[in-house]
Amino acid sequence: QVQLVESGGGLVQAGGSLRLSCAASRSIFRGYTGGWYRQAPGNERELVASITPGGSTNYADSVKGRFTISRDNAKNTVYLQMNSLKPEDTAVYYCAAGNSLPPNVYWGQGTQVTVSS
Repeated sequence: QVQLVESGGGLVQAGGSLRLSCAASRSIFRGYTGGWYRQAPGNERELVASITPGGSTNYADSVKGRFTISRDNAKNTVYLQMNSLKPEDTAVYYCAAGNSLPPNVYWGQGTQVTVSS
């Protein structure tokens, strides 16, 4: 079994930045796609960014140009750098990993991101 632990969430003003981290209990991101989802109250969970083992990235239109997903295989960690944050980015952010897109085999517990206006 693989455990994913997110960190880095918090409260930030609009226009600010946060970096989320997702640490895996073992080395999986060399072979698995990593992804970040978010879910706001009353909304469905949506995939905002993903990164394949080959390094290909994909982003939801709502975050393109503002969010960057990256991976450090040596640390078994996937990151989500979030810049120019907007109040509508407020949500619980979940890390996930899987062997295909969308990644949905292993899940983290979620971390809250709140952007104030």
